Amino acid sequence: MATLLLALAVGCTGLYAGFMLIFQTGIMPALARLTDPEFVTAMRRINEYVPRPVFLAVFLGVIAFPAAAFFVPQDGRTDTQKWLVLAGLVCAVLNHAVTIGGNIPLNTALAASETAPAGDPSVVRSAFEKRWNGFHRVRTALIVLAFGLLTAAAVLPEGA
Repeated sequence: MATLLLALAVGCTGLYAGFMLIFQTGIMPALARLTDPEFVTAMRRINEYVPRPVFLAVFLGVIAFPAAAFFVPQDGRTDTQKWLVLAGLVCAVLNHAVTIGGNIPLNTALAASETAPAGDPSVVRSAFEKRWNGFHRVRTALIVLAFGLLTAAAVLPEGA
């Protein structure tokens, strides 16, 4: 059971890390080339469509599977493997803390600005883009690191 949980942790975290990395390296640079009204509208629509059931399942799995893999005992798992799983879990939790404390409030403010009378797209963008990208760089680094740590735990030979 613990091996399956670790495999699910690696798979789920890998999917999420890939999503974050593509956003960092492809989507946000492409959106940066848009005009202010286009950028603001595009980010609003992305923020409406991303938190759907499949995304939310992966988002929750990034915490649930590493936690389960850590707490479910497995005979033969080394201390190094246990510490790698724990470190991966900590990075995933920190990723979610940045998301919940940084990116989501900015997304919420961006959505609220759509109905605000003073919703000038250039002002809205300047209040959003740089800060959102800063938080996103941090959470991307954390989840890529989590993926690496969990993968290392999974491939490290027992007894090593």
